[in-house]
Amino acid sequence: MPAVNSVLVVGGGLAGAATAIHLAQAGVAVDLVEIKPDTAALGSGITLQGNALRELRALGVWDQVQAAGYAFDVTGIRAPDPHGTVVAEIPDAKTGGPDLPAAMGMPRPELARILLDRATEVGVKVRFGATHNEVGQDANGVDVTFADGSTGRYDLVVGADGVRSWTRRALGVNLETRSVGMGIWRAFGPRPASVTRTDLYYGGPSYIAGYCPTGEDSLYAYIVEDAQDRSALTPEEQLATMRELSRAYHGPWDEIRETLTDPSRVNYTWFETHVLDEPWNRGRVVLIGDAAHTCPPTIAQGGAMALEDAVVLAELLVERSALDQDLWDAFHARRCERARTVVDASNQLAQWQLDHVQGDIPSLMRSIAQLTSQPA
Repeated sequence: MPAVNSVLVVGGGLAGAATAIHLAQAGVAVDLVEIKPDTAALGSGITLQGNALRELRALGVWDQVQAAGYAFDVTGIRAPDPHGTVVAEIPDAKTGGPDLPAAMGMPRPELARILLDRATEVGVKVRFGATHNEVGQDANGVDVTFADGSTGRYDLVVGADGVRSWTRRALGVNLETRSVGMGIWRAFGPRPASVTRTDLYYGGPSYIAGYCPTGEDSLYAYIVEDAQDRSALTPEEQLATMRELSRAYHGPWDEIRETLTDPSRVNYTWFETHVLDEPWNRGRVVLIGDAAHTCPPTIAQGGAMALEDAVVLAELLVERSALDQDLWDAFHARRCERARTVVDASNQLAQWQLDHVQGDIPSLMRSIAQLTSQPA
């Protein structure tokens, strides 16, 4: 018998949806609330490494993911010269196993749709445009008041509601989310035939200019600069700024730049980071995914860490018979150090770029690949 019979999951992103699916498949009654109005609002593009693909296969959605995304096994390094010269082609580690691609790009809203459709299929009750505004607990359960005035009582609440987690604040958990000093422009558009993998351009006026195919007909392109306040720019000015920054980069970038015409498909955010010291739970409420740890996307492991949190938490809840300290100790032993190692590596790579130093990037990436090739 599982350690819980009823669970509220707050947040419909990767961590929340995956937790809900695993628990519902084991017979647990799961409600999931997502404050955004629909899956179209759940993010932009995402790069999924092999360990993320491994967890998606375990969730029973690999066929849909494979059909919707774009897989590749090599990352290219290009020079910021007039030709976008390829200077290296680096085979990506197949951390999900030899029968899965090394990496895959796909639209994050499409991945969210696939996961939430799967959640509904296995019995999760999903509510969009909903969240909680009060959480109180005792030794036996958690009482939740939702923003619409409705209430519920659950054996466990899972806060998977992102970097600025409302659940975390409701628990009174103080966690500093800080900028690492970089800002990223992202744009979404059609995929030129010349883009068949992620290519990274280091140097030039920006730290990185790259792109990732997200489907047969789509990609997202990005440029990383010093973090600065870009909030006063109109959408048209944001588009013009990204186009101007991209003019230093060539090869496929020359084709991509011509497709950057829609201001609504450009956004700008800062690289941010935090790691919550254990425990990640306060009684019968636990934080996972970006609510507990977030890292700059320098090694593309944020989504994978969220999925791993979900599978480990659900596994323990289903295998154990009591929601006790032994369960929480086992959860923290499997997740805290692993997540911190990945966040630290992501931050280290960002710092090397900020400092313009030649860090041992291959060694760093091999270490992370070795870690993430092992099941969570």
